[in-house]
Amino acid sequence: MRNEHSGEWHAEHYDAHISYVSRLGKSLLEVLEPKEGERILDLGCGTGDLASEISSCGAECVGLDSSEAMVKEARRKYPDIRFVHGDGHSFRFPDERPFDAVFSNAALHWMTRPGEVAESIRGALRPGGRFVAELGGQGNVARIRGALSAQLQAAGVDVASRNPWYFPILGEYTALLERYGLEVRFAELFDRPTPFGDGENGLRHWLDAFAGRLLEGLDAQTKERIYEGCEKALRAELYDGIRWIGDYRRLRVLAVKV
Repeated sequence: MRNEHSGEWHAEHYDAHISYVSRLGKSLLEVLEPKEGERILDLGCGTGDLASEISSCGAECVGLDSSEAMVKEARRKYPDIRFVHGDGHSFRFPDERPFDAVFSNAALHWMTRPGEVAESIRGALRPGGRFVAELGGQGNVARIRGALSAQLQAAGVDVASRNPWYFPILGEYTALLERYGLEVRFAELFDRPTPFGDGENGLRHWLDAFAGRLLEGLDAQTKERIYEGCEKALRAELYDGIRWIGDYRRLRVLAVKV
């Protein structure tokens, strides 16, 4: 889900090369503990894989994503689940029963106005409803971002004005949730080195999927120079001879609407 990105996600590329995002998100479902009969919102549902897992537990899951392409693909893959195209900053379900839980995996760091997101989450939940999420935390993909920024600056790109990510520190994020009436019961910031798929091409696929706004408007030759420069700068640290391993840091949280 990319609310601040002017381009569009490529759903086929995501499922083919970035499927590890949903696979790793399955452990977050153990925190959510979806129950039969519950109504759960998957915020930033992508192509619907985790919404399907939630539904398989007997819950009524609604998936919401800002990408029309992702929603279209989710509907194709899982026609029995409801998927909605909408902005994660300002979603509303005013005429429907409130949700028992809002779940989000690897999506909130694309929403750069987090106060608006928290307000929307609180509005969607019933009293006592829970919010379970994982997003990139402070220092997430720091090495990759550093190498990419250096290459972009060399190409004359104003990196700061294009930054698409929100990677908060733990205290900042928990304080924000509390400010919007979401009482934090659990929060953790942890390192999670993440293997990319597709061997030698893994870093390029990551950049294709996640650095679109930073690369927007650049010609193919310039992009290739940037990709090659990133690979050269990061190979010693992040390539193990078989695959690229992203320097992920994740922030995981459980909060309850009071």
